[in-house]
Amino acid sequence: MFDLKITSGFSSAHALRGYQGKCENVHGHNWKVEAVVSAAKLNEIGIAIDFKLLKNYLNEVLETLDHKFINETGFFLSVNPSAENLAMYIYNEFEKKIKSAKHNGIAVKSINVYETDTSMASYYKID
Repeated sequence: MFDLKITSGFSSAHALRGYQGKCENVHGHNWKVEAVVSAAKLNEIGIAIDFKLLKNYLNEVLETLDHKFINETGFFLSVNPSAENLAMYIYNEFEKKIKSAKHNGIAVKSINVYETDTSMASYYKID
């Protein structure tokens, strides 16, 4: 198996519903996002998938969150915009992009979302 990781980021604001503390107020982060995909084999030139393609797919997802108040965007109208839920959302949307482009053999392994350099939530699926 091969694992590939790309990193990107976005800036946005959110407020945690039901949280008792400062994070219930609107506040912002410069989020860092790591995406890890896996592949069982390489193509004829020795790569699993072009890093540039992976970065494009991830950045398309992150663009929907960049410079937004996350609480007021689609999925997060009813789901609390925690780092954990952001990781799940990004995972699912990133996975859709890879599947719709028919990259057979490429599977999303995990998404890591850092709201600070020292605080990170990870999302992955167990099959």
